[in-house]
Amino acid sequence: MKSTTENLSPTRVKLTIEVPFDEFKPALDKAYKSIGSQIQVPGFRRGKVPAAVVDQRVGRGVVLDEAINAALPDWYRQALVETNLQPLGQPEIDLSKFADGEDIEVTAELDVRPEIELPDLSSIAVEVEDVDVTDADIDEQVEGLRERFATYTGVERGAEAGDQVTIDLAAAHKDGTEIEDATAEGLPYRVGGAEMLDGLDEAVTGLEPGSTATFATTLVGGELKDTEVDVTVTVTEVKQTELPELDEEFVQMASEFDTVEELRADLRERITRGKRMEQAAEARDLVLEEILTKVDAPLPENLVTEEITARRQQIEQQLAMSGVAFEQYLDDQEQTADEFEAELEKSVRDSIVSQFVLDQIVATDEIGLDDNELTQHIMRRAQQSGEDPNSYIQHIMEHNHVPEMVSEVLRGKALASLVEGATVTSKSGAAVDLKALQADGSLKGEGDDAEAEDADKA
Repeated sequence: MKSTTENLSPTRVKLTIEVPFDEFKPALDKAYKSIGSQIQVPGFRRGKVPAAVVDQRVGRGVVLDEAINAALPDWYRQALVETNLQPLGQPEIDLSKFADGEDIEVTAELDVRPEIELPDLSSIAVEVEDVDVTDADIDEQVEGLRERFATYTGVERGAEAGDQVTIDLAAAHKDGTEIEDATAEGLPYRVGGAEMLDGLDEAVTGLEPGSTATFATTLVGGELKDTEVDVTVTVTEVKQTELPELDEEFVQMASEFDTVEELRADLRERITRGKRMEQAAEARDLVLEEILTKVDAPLPENLVTEEITARRQQIEQQLAMSGVAFEQYLDDQEQTADEFEAELEKSVRDSIVSQFVLDQIVATDEIGLDDNELTQHIMRRAQQSGEDPNSYIQHIMEHNHVPEMVSEVLRGKALASLVEGATVTSKSGAAVDLKALQADGSLKGEGDDAEAEDADKA
């Protein structure tokens, strides 16, 4: 078998496969045996019917068709290996020359990754946020911890900011007509949270249990979005929030530390680590965005169209599951249909170019991975999904997602190498060292022990 290629465009290749008829005979013999086992001829056992008899019964053409259909996939795969082609999507295959007893010629047109000229990475410079941890950041975390251990006591007074109240709501149009789908009873609400309706905090403040108030507001969701209504709120219960004292007794009860100073020091370290990860992720995204502005990569339009269709269908399915109409989604995003389509296409094109760039770096730099890197990545994905590691691994094995995981790790390592080659500074002008950037945006060394333990268990 002989394979040759012809470039039709930067993203389209014509693959020609030439097969001597002698190399086709094993497939032909197999087809005779298969068809012979399906027909019954007096005097012959199934599967032992001679080729000449099969020709008489079903015709030589039927056998040739079955043999060529069985052989084509193997020839195509072998030709891809010989020519080192990596197809994008399904090929258009044509049996250009096929006559009994003569050499066979097959042509296939397929989309391939274009060769991309990468910019000089030393010219890439991005600016990221500073890692700045303030006392206010730590205070916020401490208050959150205290709120987790808060107690609530019922009181017979007007509701105040920070109180937990139970309320009933009923909405009506401006003409007084009640809105059946806009009523609720027994809703818990924290006064001052501004989490539900504009004007609710002001209406509830000062109301005692059993008291009612009416206020005007505009609905922000559902079929009546942007409708001006009157809402009647009734407070049925008021509970005063009591936070525990921030002392050593509380710290020892709520954490593994003995003193308030130790707790605050640990929170500062955790917040710093989190902001460093945010900084690393920001650098990763900015570097890739900057490279995309400097790369001219032709794209296979078939691939772009298929990906746009797939993403649009995914969005529509998610909206349907949430009970949200597509028109309402556009209103919420403050987009027109044309703007949505334009943004979707840009997102798809940028995503494809990003993959092409990273895959080329993987190939050029011969980036590889070991089992431990793949295992840790799978464990992180399992943790992010909230699934049991064993169940998650079983799922990706059954659905053949391992190659996808391998690509994610390799592309992540390629992206990390891009970031290392770029100049990254903070807004204060300080150089940012991001050599520890991992595929998922985290930093090397963080959580490795826990991940290794989970991996051993899995």
